[in-house]
Amino acid sequence: MNGVLDTIILGIIQGLTEFLPVSSSGHLEIAKYLLGDDNVGEQSLMMTVVLHFATALSTIVIFRKDILDILAKIFSKENSSMPFVLKIIASMIPAAIVGVFFEDAIDALFNQNLILVASMLIVTGLLLFVADRAKETIKDVGYKEAILIGISQAIAIMPGISRSGATISTAVLLGIDRTKAARFSFLMVVPLIFGKMAKDLLDGEFGSSQINITELGIGFVAAFLTGMVACTWMIKLVKMSQLKYFSYYCFVVAILVFVFVGL
Repeated sequence: MNGVLDTIILGIIQGLTEFLPVSSSGHLEIAKYLLGDDNVGEQSLMMTVVLHFATALSTIVIFRKDILDILAKIFSKENSSMPFVLKIIASMIPAAIVGVFFEDAIDALFNQNLILVASMLIVTGLLLFVADRAKETIKDVGYKEAILIGISQAIAIMPGISRSGATISTAVLLGIDRTKAARFSFLMVVPLIFGKMAKDLLDGEFGSSQINITELGIGFVAAFLTGMVACTWMIKLVKMSQLKYFSYYCFVVAILVFVFVGL
């Protein structure tokens, strides 16, 4: 990293793009390239994970009432929340499998491969465009839908494919109510991020990194605060069926990247 300013920029980008359906991982890779971040592998991945951790906490704050209500019902042995919890668990399975068995291959993707990022942004844009035209429904998330949304989340590990865009679009195309789709999308990623953090801590990956702790903290705060704003904004946008504008944005960014790298 090249200092505090670069870290703040990356934190803001992560906070905004984690919830807006334009691919946080893709934008982070583009930003690192433009900022001249030559760190690859462990150092760069650590910053990425910490920024994702910050947005996971912002999700918890935004949905704190939902989460506390679910936990209260579980500990009071009330069964009404268990189906939702089980669906969240089911949605995590595809991404967990990919993360465990293909970790090295995934890490290799986060190496400022802008051609890959631009290509996947086009995929994200197409998915958002199609989902925006889907008819409104009042359907709830079922177990089958949870698995299919989870598969979308697993595919969205690739930089350039928006996790929120892929999961919300998949849910909407499956006929899920838009507000419920956004809620499920944001809540389903929280356990995975905490699981990723725990795994990295147990493996000792963070302890061997040379990234400045102060920079990590500043990036964390920037991502957390902007994530709070973006999460609230995105819920409103999904309700109003405004996904197509993000698809246009993805197309424009992809074209600019292709032009920038000389294709």
